[in-house]
Amino acid sequence: MTGMLAIAVARAGAELTAIDVAESRHDGLVVDVTCNCVDTEHTDAVARAIDDLTGVKVRVKSDRTFLLHLGGKLEVSAKVPLRHRDDLARAYTPGVARICQAIADRPEDVRRLTIKRNTVAVVTDGSAVLGLGNIGPAAALPVMEGKAALFKHFGGVDAWPVCLATQDVDQIVDTVRALAPVYGGINLEDIAAPRCFEVERRLRDTLDIPVFHDDQHGTAIVVIAALTNALRLVRKDIAEVKLVISGAGAAGHAVIRLLLTCGARNLIVFDRDGAIYEGRDGMDEHVKWIAANTNANRFAESLSQGLVDADVFIGVSAPAILQASDIARMSDSAIVFALANPDPEVDPVEASRHAAVVGTGRSDYANQINNVLAFPGLFRGLLDSGARKISDEMLMAAALAIANCVGADELNANYVIPSVFDSRVAQAVARVVREIA
Repeated sequence: MTGMLAIAVARAGAELTAIDVAESRHDGLVVDVTCNCVDTEHTDAVARAIDDLTGVKVRVKSDRTFLLHLGGKLEVSAKVPLRHRDDLARAYTPGVARICQAIADRPEDVRRLTIKRNTVAVVTDGSAVLGLGNIGPAAALPVMEGKAALFKHFGGVDAWPVCLATQDVDQIVDTVRALAPVYGGINLEDIAAPRCFEVERRLRDTLDIPVFHDDQHGTAIVVIAALTNALRLVRKDIAEVKLVISGAGAAGHAVIRLLLTCGARNLIVFDRDGAIYEGRDGMDEHVKWIAANTNANRFAESLSQGLVDADVFIGVSAPAILQASDIARMSDSAIVFALANPDPEVDPVEASRHAAVVGTGRSDYANQINNVLAFPGLFRGLLDSGARKISDEMLMAAALAIANCVGADELNANYVIPSVFDSRVAQAVARVVREIA
């Protein structure tokens, strides 16, 4: 039977690495078959090939990604020893009462004497998770766990998922306010626009700790960092280039704001209803702001038409909305950042046939524009300085710090943004944020 299993796996095109008997009973065996597959479709094909064997039934199939998530990706560990009664008496009762009273007498000491000095809440309502959409708080939890793991690995920040079973603005704001005493910062994540704008604004107005919506500002920071180096490479000035942006949601809104701060002047923005311009019907207040600050010539044609002679395309919208022929209509030495995940707005390989620089949000192509380059270092600097607010000056400084991690001798079309594993990045971002704070 094991031979039949091995043949079935081989015929399905997979590489067999192990067959282990997990259970042996009088009426049969439970066998673990381990093999290397190309993708999830290939895994399904191998499972079908095994299931088709006489006397064999596939009970369950899994892969390394699912196995990595079993039981979650986080744990809580104590920083202090608890070896004997003396340790216990100081870490907990009766000694802890002295610490409680000290904080009651001087509330500002909570940062010095508790986890608040190094802890961030990763808050979501599960309404805009990755490219999956409104899948709810439970389904959003694996992403928030991953975010917390990145905070710790890259910034040394202790972060914790807070997935809320509500999508009501008042309830979100009230809940975050109520739990804020534990945390030194709030990272909003995967909250759909336009609700995310109001949640962020109200929390920033009322809390004495920094509030950061990573889908907005983290994306904007890293886009500006990559664009800074890409423009250096092609020798173009941001004040003179034509920029076309697809996406007017949370990320797009923040990218536009930071581009304007950088001195960009010629921007045309598109959403699902087409070009955004003053006087267009059906715009909410956030889209009206974009209309008032971009597209001075009131261009109203299609996205494809808008790309004619454009120097820069930034996509924070939807997959496969452009063809290579659209990129071919851009100017010489064009820059394309197609950031929809997991599938970009245009095929990166096809885009690279016509553009000088191509970036995506994916790790399997050059120039990965990933928020992990920004938020760990940003919060490291905020927490270290005890900052209460986040300013545009901090966002700009963070973007330039990331850009400057790519040396002049390293800068090329496939390397306009540093690797997410470059340990210098978080340190550089934290340093400039501390200085400003």
